[in-house]
Amino acid sequence: MKPYGDIMFTPTMLEAQARAGSQEANLARYQRLRPEGLGPDEVAFLQSRTTIYMATVTADGWPYVQHRGGPVGFLKVLNPQTIGFTDYRGNRQFITTGNLVTDDRVSIFAMDYARKARLKLQGHGRMIDAADDPDLAAQLATPGQGRVERIMTITLAAFDWNCPQYITPRFDTAEMTALVGPELTRLETRNAELEAELAQLRAQLGATE
Repeated sequence: MKPYGDIMFTPTMLEAQARAGSQEANLARYQRLRPEGLGPDEVAFLQSRTTIYMATVTADGWPYVQHRGGPVGFLKVLNPQTIGFTDYRGNRQFITTGNLVTDDRVSIFAMDYARKARLKLQGHGRMIDAADDPDLAAQLATPGQGRVERIMTITLAAFDWNCPQYITPRFDTAEMTALVGPELTRLETRNAELEAELAQLRAQLGATE
């Protein structure tokens, strides 16, 4: 696996960084980061995602970004250099599938809006019919999502944790429940206590009349 900058910083990008005075700092940062593969932090982050965005390129050079999502665990880490997920019946345009035939390079943003975290990954993608590898299809399948049609595996070439600046925090239903659930439980308990006290006071007032 290469440092992220070795893949993403072309000569024109390095020229722009030099003009802005950021080239030296960027090169120094990425030369220090030479991971052999995903570490525990990356694995935990990816396997807890419900949303990723994946970019491929058409044969004519047009970029195409596709959202992929599912319940926690839909994205799986097969080994430190490989991630994968299953593909279910969709609009049947097969744009990503077609793009991978002519150029297997993919770029992924894995997002955690609640914590303002973003992991960028570059790699080589492969789309496989589920019938051609039923064991892998079973390994990658997510219960309750339907019949697996295809398998997407990505052999990683580089990754990078991105700056949290400008990521607006957003929370899904599960995250909101985790945030407000304890407070709601406390309020419900207190409300029940007050209702019990009120009932007791009413009973006492009735007994004195």
